[in-house]
Amino acid sequence: MNISLYGISVWVLPILIAITFHEAAHGFAARRLGDDTAWKLGRVTFNPLKHIDPFGTIILPGVLLLAHSPFLFGYAKPVPVNFRNLRYPRLDMVWVALVGPMTNIILATSAALAFHAVPLVPAGAAQWTFDNLKNAFLINIVLAIFNVMPIPPLDGGRVAVGLLPRPLADPLSRLEPYGMLILIGLLILLPMIGNQLGQNLDVISMILRTLTGYVIQTLLFITGNT
Repeated sequence: MNISLYGISVWVLPILIAITFHEAAHGFAARRLGDDTAWKLGRVTFNPLKHIDPFGTIILPGVLLLAHSPFLFGYAKPVPVNFRNLRYPRLDMVWVALVGPMTNIILATSAALAFHAVPLVPAGAAQWTFDNLKNAFLINIVLAIFNVMPIPPLDGGRVAVGLLPRPLADPLSRLEPYGMLILIGLLILLPMIGNQLGQNLDVISMILRTLTGYVIQTLLFITGNT
């Protein structure tokens, strides 16, 4: 695997912006809806250092990349939200959760629109600018789709807990402490077991890739890039 300084320069900035805006959006939404927990802890900020989780943001994606994992993922340090402080806890929890993926889709759309400005960039920086925009486009879409999976503590899991009837929401919410283990099992261990058995058990990754493909084509179309 060849990792160059150029390669790092066109991936680091899009990743930092994607995770920083995603987490900051949760904090802004929570504060607007009545909970200032993240605000008091200094997490409602666009400073990426406040949102980086050493394991989830750096080590885990790096290990998966080196191991040629079928699906690459990681996570930032979650913004703390005390849902009991929200004015309408169950409904507002849904909005606080949704604003993260929505922010990533907005960033992806902005990157796609910015493709049209690349010809205006000086020749020496045009390729670097395009590669940053391309990676920002892809990373934000992948982050949005990944986070809408209905597994707590992902945003989709929080949305499901907020919308489902109590008999279904309560058991789902109790999965939150084990959410990352479940994801690792579904996205990494299950496909590895399938490979040993000669079976394709990489179902979740295939679903995520399919959804990501649809969103990519849709955003390229609406931004005039097709």
